Amino acid sequence: MATDFPIDNLSIPQKLELMERLWIDLEQRPNDIPSPEWHGDVLAQRLAELEAGKTGFIDWDDAKKQLLDRHK
Repeated sequence: MATDFPIDNLSIPQKLELMERLWIDLEQRPNDIPSPEWHGDVLAQRLAELEAGKTGFIDWDDAKKQLLDRHK
């Protein structure tokens, strides 16, 4: 489906608002969004690494802190 929507004429705040509204709309029907085949491959690889003890989980707050510290 091609649409001729004049996004070039939108300001940055308008583009961000449009993106937000699109995400909100897409969230209403997650089952309608196909997952690429490679997603399954990545998930299988990560599960195998978890089962082999090569990786693990960390607390979400610790993960956020690590990410923030990495980008200071």
